[in-house]
Amino acid sequence: MKRTEVKSLNLEIYSHQLSNGLRLVCIPRPGFQQVYALFSTAYGSCDNSFRTESESEIRKVPDGIAHFLEHKMFEEPDEDVFSRFAKYGASANAFTTYLQTSYLFSCTDSVQENLNVLLDFVQHPYFTDANVEKEKGIISEEIRMYDDHPDWRCYSELMKAMYEKNPVRIDIAGTVESIQEITKDTLYDCYHTFYHPENMLLVVVGGIDPQQTLDWVDQNQQKKSFPAFSPIVRQYPKEPETVYQQQVLHSLDVVRPKCLLGLKDFPVTDGENMLRQDWLTGIVLDGLFGKASVFYETFSQSGLIDQTFSWEYEVTKNYAHAMIGGNTESPQELQKAIVETIERALSDGIEAETFERSRKKLLGRIYTSYDSLASLARDMTSYGLQSILPFHAIDVCSSFTCEQAEQRLKELYSKERVSCSIVKSL
Repeated sequence: MKRTEVKSLNLEIYSHQLSNGLRLVCIPRPGFQQVYALFSTAYGSCDNSFRTESESEIRKVPDGIAHFLEHKMFEEPDEDVFSRFAKYGASANAFTTYLQTSYLFSCTDSVQENLNVLLDFVQHPYFTDANVEKEKGIISEEIRMYDDHPDWRCYSELMKAMYEKNPVRIDIAGTVESIQEITKDTLYDCYHTFYHPENMLLVVVGGIDPQQTLDWVDQNQQKKSFPAFSPIVRQYPKEPETVYQQQVLHSLDVVRPKCLLGLKDFPVTDGENMLRQDWLTGIVLDGLFGKASVFYETFSQSGLIDQTFSWEYEVTKNYAHAMIGGNTESPQELQKAIVETIERALSDGIEAETFERSRKKLLGRIYTSYDSLASLARDMTSYGLQSILPFHAIDVCSSFTCEQAEQRLKELYSKERVSCSIVKSL
């Protein structure tokens, strides 16, 4: 196995690619009894138009099929998957994002047995016409439930306002109408395209021996055969730089209105630059809107915002955006205050003290997050599926300057790339 030492985080990372193409990453954490494993495919809700290199025609599949597939993977003809994990003392789950689908477990014992359960059920799909039809009803109810959830509705409507064509504007679960088009055959079609070992990554962290873990995984994989992998060509529509709508307004049964401001940014294809943009933007937004900021102190005292107010930033090879907001009695006033804070920083600059505080805070979050096995595995997975190693964060973040932060804010903010989503009371 290849060993990479990250001295700044006191980590050793072991990686290996098996003969069938599956990538394995092991991160031993001495002193931890728990083990956390994440088995993922580079396949998310945005991958609704694709072909393999051996094909000439693009396949367009129903929205929500990646999430639907995740649900169905837990179904087997005899024993329930969760019961198999429980037998070996493990807790299991799964999730789908715009760019990946992941299956996971955590345990303190019987690691080999739980790894076998994880690998076996994900690599052995079982779809029937009957169980697919049954699942449509379950997921339809889930979609309707989220449609009535104020936080989710505010977020999803903002995504639709920011993006005109990029499939990131579509809910990960799809729509009630789109999932009706899913059949057993389309599930198998997507499964065999995206769930090949060559397109997958297994991350195991915690109280493990890397070589022993590799031996266990290799023994499991040697018992299985897979067809030759044909690289996947994903088709994404060209997205305009400006937002689709500058404001969207919806009424729901809420006690307090919600306001979420979106800043549409530019995607980054280079892994190193992606990491730098991610971390530097985080420093900027935390300095302006974090809980230690002048903004937060001023408007929490005035009552314009409450503890739900927050910011987040996401950058990938296909899309990038920042979101700022929360509950408020006056959405328009909050929207105005956020914009004015950004424009003031652009005009007057970012105070060196504010920048340094936020930079140190980011470093602290990085150190703290990697004490969590779940955070460590999820970071390694989300970046690893994009062929990026994120573990030189300490060195990179230590090199940032206030001038770079000011330049990043100039790149991030433009009036033509700002949307606002408001959910008000009925």
